[in-house]
Amino acid sequence: MTAGSDQFSLYDLRVEVIEGRGRMLCHEQVGDYFEVHGGRIAFPTGQGFPLYAMAALLPLLPAKQRETHRNDWMTTDSDIACPDVHCGAIYRISRTGKRTFRHSEESGEPLAG
Repeated sequence: MTAGSDQFSLYDLRVEVIEGRGRMLCHEQVGDYFEVHGGRIAFPTGQGFPLYAMAALLPLLPAKQRETHRNDWMTTDSDIACPDVHCGAIYRISRTGKRTFRHSEESGEPLAG
């Protein structure tokens, strides 16, 4: 991407239930997942995902999609506990690929300068 270009890159993500440290109360199963591609979330056909876990994970996803410093916890930490203190589910956010986008195709706001 060159100076003056309106291109930017985002990582594709996979968010997966990787284990249960105790009883999983939100009715998820190990292996359940969803994927993030740009600004879209994709679920496998017929599979749901727990609402409250999704609400806890959503704020992390835009940061995980972007380049971060190699020492930043957003780069190094991938496992997230269910927000229900009585639920034992652990979710993993993995970067699976990288896509290039154009600001002019993703935003109605013109770039400055």
